[in-house]
Amino acid sequence: MRWWKVLGFAAFAGVAAGGVLIAKDERRRQAYTPDEIRDRLHARLAAVSDADRDANRDGDDRSAQPLP
Repeated sequence: MRWWKVLGFAAFAGVAAGGVLIAKDERRRQAYTPDEIRDRLHARLAAVSDADRDANRDGDDRSAQPLP
């Protein structure tokens, strides 16, 4: 078998494996109900707010520093 055939087969297998991973991720993402997504977003917001409040309490106000 020529090297280009092996390379082509490897590329085809890689694309197929990528498609499987994308489909699996999409199924997992669509499995959440809107209420579950809302609860997860609220939990993330609360965690970020708590971390920001703790940082401001310690005197590390990152929001006041300009971005480079």
